[in-house]
Amino acid sequence: MAKTLFDKLWTDHEVAVLEDNVSLLYIDRIFLHERTGSIALESLASDDRVVRNPEKVFCTMDHIVDTHTGRTDETLVPGGKQFIQSTRAASKAAGIKLFDITDPWQGIAHVISPELGIVQPGCTLICPDSHTCSQGALGALAWGVGSSEAEHAMATNTLVVKRPNTMRVNFTGKLPSGLTAKDLILHLISKYGAAGGSGCAIEFAGEVVENLSIEARLTLCNMAVEFSAFTGLIAPDQKTIEYLQGKQYAPTGDKWLEANKYWATLSTDAGAVFDKEITIICDDLSPVVTWGTSPQHACGVTDNVPSIPFTVDANEKASYARAYQYMDLHAEQLVESLSIDAAFIGSCTNSRISDLREAAGILKGRKVAEGVNAICVPGSKEVKRMAEKEGLDKIFIDAGFEWREPGCSMCFFAGGENFGFRKRVISSTNRNFEGRQGPETRSHLASPITVAASAITGKITDPRKFL
Repeated sequence: MAKTLFDKLWTDHEVAVLEDNVSLLYIDRIFLHERTGSIALESLASDDRVVRNPEKVFCTMDHIVDTHTGRTDETLVPGGKQFIQSTRAASKAAGIKLFDITDPWQGIAHVISPELGIVQPGCTLICPDSHTCSQGALGALAWGVGSSEAEHAMATNTLVVKRPNTMRVNFTGKLPSGLTAKDLILHLISKYGAAGGSGCAIEFAGEVVENLSIEARLTLCNMAVEFSAFTGLIAPDQKTIEYLQGKQYAPTGDKWLEANKYWATLSTDAGAVFDKEITIICDDLSPVVTWGTSPQHACGVTDNVPSIPFTVDANEKASYARAYQYMDLHAEQLVESLSIDAAFIGSCTNSRISDLREAAGILKGRKVAEGVNAICVPGSKEVKRMAEKEGLDKIFIDAGFEWREPGCSMCFFAGGENFGFRKRVISSTNRNFEGRQGPETRSHLASPITVAASAITGKITDPRKFL
């Protein structure tokens, strides 16, 4: 029987079928971070259990750690120092690899795992973070879990998982100038709703996806969770192999050749059936920006804020009304008329070297508008090193951006640093929920080039004007 990529990954890791659509899966890699890592590790130790395969477990400091130059264990997040130090001690006791604040490979989990070759095609990878689905871009089955599930997996290398349905999203045609993977995923969510992929493992396919770089594919899969998907994944190809070759944790020698043979089998068979399929024709798409308080509240950057659709139910109408009020805007207002207080480039969605190169291309020789608080946070120390070697840091700084140390930073507000009360921010992050980036902060999601263009003009701006 013809199988989907997801079917193959699931079958290869199925230890036992427990009941209908529920299986015990083998877990190849586990990634932790300081916000929840110490909790899982300390709970495991308190139960007198050990990490079964410490060499398969990794941890990084990314969520709570400060991103200012000269940072230490001190952080603005309440109790943050304790989280950091507890994670450090627990990681050492468990014998797992920790990418600590001073480690040369420290960074955001979903950035450093691919760049180090920790995630590989055909493996299962979990992390107590919903955006773990990013790593499906390399042909892995990767998803977010809770701390207790991470604890169970560390002790047994297995996890009980309910099998999701399957969906294929085909992006066809040609990607127009000025469009990025971020625009593709925002368009998908805006068209089919934030619950459009509910309960599904989504394979992204089509010629547009095939032509994307690995880093752009990571962006695409990153926001599958904002579509309510179990995970997102993309079949590995020659680009994937070239990306992984020589990376620190990638196989070598005969194991590399063996891995390549296995990876070549990881694609959806002709005739395989998905529970649902969606096709997006990309030829006439324009850059996308969110206007409301959900990723589905999005439209073209040159469009007007949408009116409440006649087809939605009472709850959705109330959601629109609340979003208008929270964001301090109204239906039919021109999106490009919205002035911004801040611009942010960073997060596990858009903080890789390709993102910074593209944004720097817009910023070079230009200045951030007066009154705009502009911040760039590279996704990892390796990204930061590469950017500085290429002189991108100078472009950002000369334009008026702060140049920070790696971390999640102001992607989410956890009681620490924020953009300020009711400030309007254009952001390359993944969530625009109420209070996501500060107390009643109004966040607009967009691609890094749209953020850069908007920082220059001081209002939400079509990046194609600067290309």
